[in-house]
Amino acid sequence: MEPVDLLVVGGGINGAGVARDAAGRGLSVILAEKDDLAEGTSSRSGKYIHGGLRYLEYYEFRLVREALIEREVVLAAAPQLASPLRLVLPHSPEQRPRWLIRLGLFLYDTLGGRKRIPATEALDLRRAAEGAPLRAAFAKGFAYYDVWCDDARLVVLNAVDAAARGAKILTRTACVSARREQGLWRVVLRDSRTGQERTVTARAIFNTAGPWVEQVIGQVAGLNARHHVRLVKGSHIILKRWWQGDHGYVLQNTDRRIIFVNPYLDDLALVGTTDIPFEGRPEDVACTGEEIGYLLGILNRYFSQTLGPEDVLSTYAGVRPLFDDDSAKSASAVTRDYTFELDGGDGRAPLLSAFGGKLTTYRKLAEHGLERLAPHLPGMAAAWTSATPLPGGDMPGADFAGFAQSFAAARPWLPPALAARLAEAYGTLAEDMLAGARDLGALGQHFGAGLYEAEVRWLMQREWAQSAEDILQRRTKLGLVMRPAEVAALADWLALEQAA
Repeated sequence: MEPVDLLVVGGGINGAGVARDAAGRGLSVILAEKDDLAEGTSSRSGKYIHGGLRYLEYYEFRLVREALIEREVVLAAAPQLASPLRLVLPHSPEQRPRWLIRLGLFLYDTLGGRKRIPATEALDLRRAAEGAPLRAAFAKGFAYYDVWCDDARLVVLNAVDAAARGAKILTRTACVSARREQGLWRVVLRDSRTGQERTVTARAIFNTAGPWVEQVIGQVAGLNARHHVRLVKGSHIILKRWWQGDHGYVLQNTDRRIIFVNPYLDDLALVGTTDIPFEGRPEDVACTGEEIGYLLGILNRYFSQTLGPEDVLSTYAGVRPLFDDDSAKSASAVTRDYTFELDGGDGRAPLLSAFGGKLTTYRKLAEHGLERLAPHLPGMAAAWTSATPLPGGDMPGADFAGFAQSFAAARPWLPPALAARLAEAYGTLAEDMLAGARDLGALGQHFGAGLYEAEVRWLMQREWAQSAEDILQRRTKLGLVMRPAEVAALADWLALEQAA
């Protein structure tokens, strides 16, 4: 087998972004992910493409500017997945002074060159509708915008585009060893389901393993890492929405942390996140009762409706692999910026490892990383992703509302809620998924909650989905609304299909 130019280890947002960028530059690429795409940190975020308002307090102006610019890039590239979200920030006099918040929001408005995102405004919460669910003590506030995004689908669409440009996407494939031989990497890959192994050779490795980045350096490549990650757990809770409107809230806590309270799906609320140092296996991360209490305590400080543990419908937790520069005393203060460690390149095959980063800046991380590898991969073309839509995002003027309306109007037989969900999940690719269908019967078996066989087959054939969890937790969010019996029926159907 001919050597590939680049082996990408890790199928989270950074790995998928690197694979897409590299394949589009004419490189031969293999992406190896030990589990499912986005199964780790990248599906357990706060679902934001955002500048990071609070990072301004740590003078991370370059990071904030880069992230704010990327908001606009993602809005244009994936309008079906991303949209501006109005956020209400009640002023709490015990925390940051109003002048400081106003200054931060002014910088937030101006650093990134807004195009599609409205400007900040001051609010009198005693009169504004957004103040209705809040306690009377919170009379003043601000409204600003960030970008809401389906994190797991953003990962998958990057992988889909990478594959369309020639990359091989190998899920459930662990990278178990990598050794240099004759100027190349000789890498052993193991199928996580069957245990079968195969060997590939690569001119370079890009390590985007996130929380496992140091394991890849040490245990897989047998090298010593000079940089380190600081693992920080972030947990979220999901409740029934208790306020009217499509806006969310940003709440300052007495420990100076902020949490986001966002509308989620049709009638739910997503609340998070915590920031707790984490030790242990990233695979074992889970939201604790203490974290649930912490988040509920902040909600009950601001909102007049009292919320308790019994109101929590679901939780999830993820481990953020932050770059440890040894300067931050608290988990909240650890930089969200990224850096690289390059081993080799002096006649030896290079291993480039990414430390840190966030969902928002994945595309720039890929660009900067490939720039570091450019001297070792001659013939690599120039950067290209900043103005190219992701699959399904190729709608005129990035006008998702117009596309969704025409998509539904052309298919009056589709229930409105299903038409809206398919448009939001797949964009223009939804038209390919339903090609030839004239009624619901043409979509095959109905598994519940608007999930039909045609969509399941699409996800298996086009998006590497293999299990009910892949489909219900990451490719869609239908696991939050499907009944246990429906989930079991889907799992049984998948088992029969895979055995056939």
